[in-house]
Amino acid sequence: MNAPLQLSRRDLLKGSSVLVVAFSLPPHMNALAQDAAAATKPVSLDQVDSFLAIDDKGMVTLYAGKVDLGTGVNIGLAQIVAEELDVRLANVSLVTGDTALTPDQGPTYGSQSIQTGGMQIRQAAATARNALLDQAAQRLNVAKDDLAINEGVIAPKAGGTGVAYQDLIGGKNFMLKVDPAAPMKNPADYKIVGKPIARRDIPEKLTGKFTYMHDFRIPGMLHGSVIRPPALGATLLNIDESSIKDVPGVVKLVRDGNFLGVVTETEWAAVRVARELRTTWSDSKTLPEQKDLWEHVRTTKILKDDVTSNIGDVSAAMAASGKKLSATYDFTIHTHGSIGPSCAIAEFKDGKLTSWTASQATHNLRKQLAKMFSMALDDVRCIYVDGAGCYGRNGHEDAAADAALLAKAVDKPVRVQWSRADEHGWDPKGPPTLIDLGANVDASGNVTAWESEFFIPQGAAGTVDLVAATLSDKPVDGLLSPGGIIGDSAIGYKFPNIRTVCHRLETTPLRPSWIRTPGRMQNTFANECFLDEISAAASADPLEIRVKYTDPADKRGLDLLDHLAKLSNWQKRPSPQKNVSGNIVKGRGVSYVKYELVRTYVGVVVEVEVNRTAGDVRVTKVYVVHDCGQIINPKGVQAQIEGNVIQTVSRTLKEEVTFDRSMVTSLDWASYPILTFPELPEIVIELIDRPNEKPWGAGEPSAAVVPSAISNAIFDATGARIRSVPFKASKLQPILRSIT
Repeated sequence: MNAPLQLSRRDLLKGSSVLVVAFSLPPHMNALAQDAAAATKPVSLDQVDSFLAIDDKGMVTLYAGKVDLGTGVNIGLAQIVAEELDVRLANVSLVTGDTALTPDQGPTYGSQSIQTGGMQIRQAAATARNALLDQAAQRLNVAKDDLAINEGVIAPKAGGTGVAYQDLIGGKNFMLKVDPAAPMKNPADYKIVGKPIARRDIPEKLTGKFTYMHDFRIPGMLHGSVIRPPALGATLLNIDESSIKDVPGVVKLVRDGNFLGVVTETEWAAVRVARELRTTWSDSKTLPEQKDLWEHVRTTKILKDDVTSNIGDVSAAMAASGKKLSATYDFTIHTHGSIGPSCAIAEFKDGKLTSWTASQATHNLRKQLAKMFSMALDDVRCIYVDGAGCYGRNGHEDAAADAALLAKAVDKPVRVQWSRADEHGWDPKGPPTLIDLGANVDASGNVTAWESEFFIPQGAAGTVDLVAATLSDKPVDGLLSPGGIIGDSAIGYKFPNIRTVCHRLETTPLRPSWIRTPGRMQNTFANECFLDEISAAASADPLEIRVKYTDPADKRGLDLLDHLAKLSNWQKRPSPQKNVSGNIVKGRGVSYVKYELVRTYVGVVVEVEVNRTAGDVRVTKVYVVHDCGQIINPKGVQAQIEGNVIQTVSRTLKEEVTFDRSMVTSLDWASYPILTFPELPEIVIELIDRPNEKPWGAGEPSAAVVPSAISNAIFDATGARIRSVPFKASKLQPILRSIT
């Protein structure tokens, strides 16, 4: 849900007794209004009314299954609707992520909010617009083609009295199926789409007035905390309740299998119980030694192979004469590390469960909670409330399950606020990735063969098992869900012989989930670094080799690389630099990808400074050229890119989950450091807008190319090739010493 708005528009019950809610329902609106709306509103993907409503004042409500995780997608979706309906942007409000009111457009991930969700919404709006024109033509007795729309009023192009939307449909349902053939507005006529319109949420976020999930409250709410096992797989043996006898306001200790939680009258009491309750657990050592992680990954049982490309005859090409290159890259385990630890509220009432959550997948969470409690799906409702620092599948769904289990035990609404140690220790992780690569380069410097093997966990589920359900031995899918991590394992360059294989592993050390740019970042890191190794071996310019092997028919890819060279003032020469002197050396590296080989193009040039003695790396400047087709809001795309670059620089240089045989040990910001404000690079962005093309995603692609560009820049500066993320000084120092 969005932050609470002024309720200036009321529920309308008109026409065929259909209630149309034409304002953004804040999370604290009264239950009666929520229930009435949920009982009457369609949510199927093929109905216009699932997405849109127009009230008797002409105000438009957009119902979106996609949610805004702080990325600004809400203003983009509103722009799409306002443009297609020809209404003022100020007249469009949103309801998002409420499973009773919004259609299931899939989780908010994979850079699909605009590309898929936005286009579903655009087609629904086009259908509505077409129907309104039909109605107006009848009422005005004017041919449809002779009508024009301006700010929600349809009038003859020749002049004369028109009719407003509210007079045609206000407060009533369209009762129309979404028409895939409904004509959409010509991009040449756009007035709102493509404009850098400011987001609506920023002022209240800047002033501290914004209602995050962490700020949200409901009447009669209690507080809960979960007492975590000290080791993964540990069994709860004993509870010493006398250890918390001095904590006031304890309502109930809740034990369900190995799930142990407490419900209290105040949040501080819940925190105290989680800290002070003495418990006894069995020993459990299910994790490998961290120093043996990559051996563990390599020796894990392979369940199947996904061959993501197979072109020509790689075996024969590798056996032919030429320079043989090989390398192994690895990408460590990352945590989401959301700045605001996960939070949720749950309430059981009249046999129904309501969950207020910052989940990026409320419709999926609804199914999981229904399964967990053996409830009918219609008896579970999940309502999105903005989370602080939310992206990827972090701990929000797990906090929701914690809250639900505790609420059921006390039959009152319960709020669960995770601690920092909860978040770092128990949120699901981006899994480790190990990649072997090989190539053959002939005497003329041409790449004749490319082969790669990726060791990555299996992935079958669309959801991640809930911790509370697992600990309490309630129904779960029991499948790994690391996200689409085979993406970008195949490469888009035109080599004559290519074979890329993803070995899908039976297990992975820690519970996996999708984390920003899942797989695509790791795979592009290896691919683009190894291409740089080939470039150095062939004494070729790193950017020119990318141009050379890009399909000549791919005009957009070649255009982007040309723009990147100009933006970064690229000077053609092989890497590494020659005659480098001094302790602080500078270099630049390039990386490029056509995301998943089918959509958004992005290229970066990164400039770094390397302390050759200490092994410290600083990213000083990043140039980005980005082509995601039709741009809905350039400010939003730019913000996405900036966020991607900053976070990925942090992930590449600093971030790494640590663990012992029993548990994650990087439980705070000291043991899991992230980039600080003084370390931020300068970011220069060029957006290539293509108004007549399909809009593609911008949430992930620019993150995919950052690690490889940094590695390539380090090589350019020093001649040292670092193949292991994160690029910590302890890794880089011995490599630097070995080449000096």
